[in-house]
Amino acid sequence: MDGAVTRKPETAPPTAPSNRTRRLVLVMLGLVSMFNYIDRTVLSILQEPIKRELGLSDAQLGMLTGLAFALFYATLSLPIARLADRLNRRNIVTASLAVWSGMTALTGLATGFATLVAFRIGVALGEAGSVPASHSMIADYYPPEKRVTALALWGLALPAGIMLGYASGGWIAATLGWRTAFAVIGGAGLILAPFMLLLVKEPMRGAFNKPQQAAERIPLGAAIATLWRLRTYRYMLAGTTLHAFAQYAIMNWTAPFYMRVHHMPLSEVAGWLALMNGIGGGIGIYLGGWLSDRMARSDPAARVWVSAVAMFVMVPAALVQFLVPSPGLSLAFGFVATMLMFFYYGPIVGVPQSLVAPRMRALTSAVTLLVFNLFGLGLGPAVTGFISDRLAAGGGMHDTSLRYALAVVLVFSLVGALSIAWASRFYRSEIRES
Repeated sequence: MDGAVTRKPETAPPTAPSNRTRRLVLVMLGLVSMFNYIDRTVLSILQEPIKRELGLSDAQLGMLTGLAFALFYATLSLPIARLADRLNRRNIVTASLAVWSGMTALTGLATGFATLVAFRIGVALGEAGSVPASHSMIADYYPPEKRVTALALWGLALPAGIMLGYASGGWIAATLGWRTAFAVIGGAGLILAPFMLLLVKEPMRGAFNKPQQAAERIPLGAAIATLWRLRTYRYMLAGTTLHAFAQYAIMNWTAPFYMRVHHMPLSEVAGWLALMNGIGGGIGIYLGGWLSDRMARSDPAARVWVSAVAMFVMVPAALVQFLVPSPGLSLAFGFVATMLMFFYYGPIVGVPQSLVAPRMRALTSAVTLLVFNLFGLGLGPAVTGFISDRLAAGGGMHDTSLRYALAVVLVFSLVGALSIAWASRFYRSEIRES
């Protein structure tokens, strides 16, 4: 008919996943992440028996738990994340789980520092692919107003993994030896891998974004330039990276601290740290995400500044933990410090996901991990071990050197809190989604 306007048929909007499906995916990705942290933590709790058997120094232990792992974990996460922004993310997560679990199991065969480094690099190769792909999947399963809370719930895998790593690693090592602990824990992770393929489906990319945003492909150079221009992201990343320097130092050296300074046996330390990190860390991660989303209803910038407030309060609590002579008082303040230390987790994952396009999400997480882990995980434990060695050798402190080394690194969290507070000034103007 003349004058008639021909309309293109409208594409039906995609059916949103059910709450049941969302919960299942969140649980499965959480289990994968939990094994990620179990495999990292087991080396931390077993440092003292490994040190005695293989004759390692504190500096070498710091390299093993820090730089040797972080260097490969952080740098490889970037190219794998670029694949995750294009390919099936579920398959990438599953393959990553299988690789790092196998390498953890093989760690029990280590004969010295060199072989330990080789196996830790293998673990890093596997773990590099999991986190950015998981972040991107969750962002496509949950809308923006629920995303930080969802990512905080997923983040509960961190304290759960630390708790199980301390408890299971300490118990198995005390009963059957540290080598068996690595074999058992790595084998358990391998069993989980096929269930990921059976139970989890790849979500539609950019499900909660406008079609043009979801389809947007951004070259690597342009993506990095975009991240640099986002002042919220830039200052928030700087702040959490500084905080991570202290956090990873504390997480890696707290077990040796209680064994050397307070003369606790390995089994007792494992139990207390499992509770401190599992319960305290879990409360902190959940409250950090929940408070951020709750307070953002009246002030969107709360998604950022809640983390800064928690860090400001954490520093004095941690100072008391490391400097008081009473082990009971130290553990009590350690619980409070650990809870506050993890407040930032949901916001640093969720806030950047709402600042960038869907096809930049895995890359954004990878860039965060690259900076965060190279400086925080890579240098925090290593520098703390170096300071401890110097204090023991030159200051005559011997077993108490860790007390002061850990107290010194807390200054990084204080500076980090200032940077995050500054980042909150720019969030309202830079958020991409309403």
